[in-house]
Parts: sequence; structure tokens; C-alpha cells
Amino acid sequence: MRFHHKKHGKFWAYTPWDFFPALSGVLNFAFVICFYLAFAQWHFPWWALVCMGFTYSVSIGWNINSVCHNFVHNPFFTSNLLNRLFSLMQSFALGFSQVCYDAVHSRHHRGNSDKPGDDGDTIDWASIYRHGEDHEAESVWTYTFFSYVRDDPWAILRELRTRSASEARWGAAEIIGFMALYIGMFFVNWKFMLFFIPFYYFGHCLSYLNGYYLHYGADPDQPIAWGVSSYHKLYNWIWFNNGYHAEHHFRPKMHWTKMKEFQKQIAADQEAAGVRVITPPHALGFLDRSLPEKSRSVLAERAIKIAKQLETQQA
Repeated sequence: MRFHHKKHGKFWAYTPWDFFPALSGVLNFAFVICFYLAFAQWHFPWWALVCMGFTYSVSIGWNINSVCHNFVHNPFFTSNLLNRLFSLMQSFALGFSQVCYDAVHSRHHRGNSDKPGDDGDTIDWASIYRHGEDHEAESVWTYTFFSYVRDDPWAILRELRTRSASEARWGAAEIIGFMALYIGMFFVNWKFMLFFIPFYYFGHCLSYLNGYYLHYGADPDQPIAWGVSSYHKLYNWIWFNNGYHAEHHFRPKMHWTKMKEFQKQIAADQEAAGVRVITPPHALGFLDRSLPEKSRSVLAERAIKIAKQLETQQA
């Protein structure tokens, strides 16, 4: 992860507001430690451990799309050492290299969830069209549950080498670091790890679910409409303005604190370009009423039907 950037302060690289996502990352890491202690030392009841497990799953999807996402675009600290340590901590908490995530995410912004080209592949490895048919987005369910096992660490490391040998070494170090930690934990307490792994996997699935609706219905051919936005207030407050995704793809280096004001400035152009906006948070995008019927699940259809009935009764 390249941390050389213009410094705007003595401690915070851009703004003191980054204290909040930075603190959130630390608390997420602390929660993982507490999760282990609750299982191995404090002997919480099974129902409490299951609740902690699902909380950890949700925290993965939230962290990747809020803390991690903002960090790779605008590293929080002026100190390269602090940025490296934060990156390593995140790698341990989430179980994947943040440097490698930066490489994959850079390709995501080069391709912007593009459709396959003449070679049958996409520039963006995370494109919702990469494994679809007839240049259509693949099913949300296969994208959600299969994307994690599709990652190619060797291709990612080769991508890092195109930046620099040191970046590839840092990426490899983080991969080895978190894998050594997780494998070591099997020797320390294999029962906890067998309990932990399903929640870990499900958390990454939730991240991909969120990612799917960040681009489903976007226009890969119009820069201003490369992403799908959600202006749900609580969602953007908790996820550090991740909902402003069309705006983010239009100006990837813009800091998360400036997204709301930027959206106001380009609102007319967005409307003219037909930028897609959904009502719910992206992770619940399958509940949006504007989705084509074929892309909705049976449960989503039922939920939308109930919501409409309630509105009719209230009217």
C-alpha cells in the first residue's frame, strides 16, 4: 500500500475526522480478541457466542466497506509506520491482507465493474459481470457466496510487483502473517477455530453482498454513473459515507467527509445521466423496489409486498 502523500497535519494525514474510522478499526480488532476470550476463557453460553459470531460477520462486511475502503484511498496517518501497523492490525482482524486488498481495489477502479472485453475477462476482478452470461450481471447469490473462493493470491502478488518489489513483499508478509496466526490458533484452540471459521467466511460473503449492490444497475459506460448510491442517513453515518458510491467512483480520491457536499454539486448532472439511487443500504439492496423482478429473491418479494400493504393501510 503506497503511503506517500501530501501531509495536511502532524498526525492525521487529511483530517482529525479520521479518528472515528481509525478507532473503529481498533475496536473491531479488540472485538476479535474478546470473541476468543469469551469462548476459551470466559465460557460464555452458546447463544451469546453465536450472537458474537454473527456480530463479527457483520463487522467484517462493515469494516471492509467503510474503514478499509477509506483507508486504502486516503491513509489516515502522516506516519508511514502507523499506516503499516494499522494495515497489519486490519489484516489480522479481517483475515486478509490490506495491501492485497489495495491492489484488487485499484483494479476495481480501473475497470469500474466493467463487462468482459474481447479476451473474455474484465479489468476489474470484482466486477459483477465477470462470471455472468451474455454480458449480464451474475446472480447475486453466486456472487455473494462464491467470490471469496475465486480470489487468486498469486495474481494479486503479480499485480503488486507491477508497483514495486517492496509492495509485493509487504503483501506477502501480511498474507503469511495472518495465515500463521490463524493456523497457530488451531493448535492453541482448535474448537474455537472450527466455531470461528464459518462466521469469518459469512462475513466476507456479506462484504460481497454489499459490493454487488454498489454496482448492480450502474452504467459501466458513463463515469458519473459507474456506481449506485444510497443516501440512507444512518447507513452513511455508520459506514462513513459508503453510500455515496456513484460519487466515489466519479472522484475516487475525494475524502469521505466531502462526499455529501460533492453530491449536491453534481446532482443535476447525475439526474441527467440516470445515476441509479436505491433506498435501503447497499447490503439490503435486494429489498429495493426498483429492482427488476427476476433479480429479487422470494423473501425480498414478500418483504416488499408486506411493506406496500402496510403503506396502503396507513394511508
